[in-house]
Amino acid sequence: MLRTAILFPVMFLLLDGLAFSSGEGRTTFELQLDPYYTAFGAYTSLTGKKMEHLSGKSEVQIYRYLLKKFYLPRTLVLEASFNPLPYLGTFIRRNYSSFYESMSVSESLNLVRTATAGFEEPWAFSIFFGNVVSFDSIKKSYQGKQKGYAGFLIDMGDYHIKDNKLCYDKWIQTELKLKGEQILEEKSLIWSFRIGAKFHRKKWIKDSLFLGFRRSRTDFKRAKSFWLNNSGFEYISSFSQDKLEPIRHYFLVQKKFPSKNKRRAFSLAVGFVWNLNKKYSGHDTPESASNFQFIIKPNIEF
Repeated sequence: MLRTAILFPVMFLLLDGLAFSSGEGRTTFELQLDPYYTAFGAYTSLTGKKMEHLSGKSEVQIYRYLLKKFYLPRTLVLEASFNPLPYLGTFIRRNYSSFYESMSVSESLNLVRTATAGFEEPWAFSIFFGNVVSFDSIKKSYQGKQKGYAGFLIDMGDYHIKDNKLCYDKWIQTELKLKGEQILEEKSLIWSFRIGAKFHRKKWIKDSLFLGFRRSRTDFKRAKSFWLNNSGFEYISSFSQDKLEPIRHYFLVQKKFPSKNKRRAFSLAVGFVWNLNKKYSGHDTPESASNFQFIIKPNIEF
């Protein structure tokens, strides 16, 4: 059984980056497979027109274009998502506690948690209202990873993940979001800028406001900048809604080493998740490990 649990995310790692689309009319459907975020979505045009396509735009030009269109929603997206590796962490801790404990190198370093940290929920349902544009891509199998989004997003779910434990908690999150993924022959570019609020039914989990930034770029040909190219970072900072006190920090930096002969790159991401004591309170708070947890994520990009 444990082998099956371990092989499950490996399958997703092998399929990382794959997405499939169908439909050419007003509504299209998309399935995206990813070890951390797998989703099925329906894209509906609110204007009756096809999705806009951007060709030959630079990174800065893409940002400017999406921001200019932010105020004029043209697309509705309904999406159901599942987070395989974050859920796997809860599965291992719940069913194989001795194995989970044996993975603890120190109080702030458990190898299962380092590989599964990031998402605070196992699944969600989302409603996006805004603009979606498509980009050029190297092949059809990357079709779902060649889009840019700018608009208003609502996420909702019924479980919360804390210390690799599932806690029943009906939650809803609203945010303004600018994100996208562009997969080209010579490079891959991923970005996300978001600001929003999260509300929990459970009183021992603080309602929060948050800011998030993510940028990741891989250059499979010669890179001009060591810091901007073949590197990535992600930072999410959350504050309590009642007192604006910091309650959670998520930070990740990534460096990539592309192959000289193939479109492939080894990447290593390191960082931490830091939940301050004010995030959880009250007698119903689940048993907690260290509030500070290291993250180590090796990967291979194709």
